[in-house]
Amino acid sequence: MSDNTDSLILQRLQNDGRLSNVDLAEQINLSASPCLRRVKALETEGYIKGYSAKLDRKKAGFAMTVFIEVRLNNHSTEAIEQFEKEVLDLGNIISAYLVSGFADYRLEAVAKDLTDYERILKEVQNLPFVKGIQSNFAIRAIKADAPLPLANTFNKTK
Repeated sequence: MSDNTDSLILQRLQNDGRLSNVDLAEQINLSASPCLRRVKALETEGYIKGYSAKLDRKKAGFAMTVFIEVRLNNHSTEAIEQFEKEVLDLGNIISAYLVSGFADYRLEAVAKDLTDYERILKEVQNLPFVKGIQSNFAIRAIKADAPLPLANTFNKTK
């Protein structure tokens, strides 16, 4: 990130990805053309990975969020690569992390109901090299999809 202006652009776009270039430029006290050049540069440099809508899980039919901790029985490079490749193909797994601690991976799944979760659980259990699984059901979200804390965190790096 080159400067505080880029940080401001990213903060605004995190909060409203549909913000027009004119409105964005006005909010950060920049004219439209330089603002657009900066946004395009942030996209090209990979700071902005894309734009999407945040959906309400329950209204979309997913009443349950489940965190699934997975332990593997084999930690070879080939086993890890195969497990991770298979996880990427599971549509109900919306995030997956390699973690430290008792489990090797923490998966976040969405399910319509317990029957749907049971189907997802069986899919995860049948993945290669799975030794054990522990699930935690979210009762309610306290904080989810929060923007990155960019304010006053970036210095000139170029």
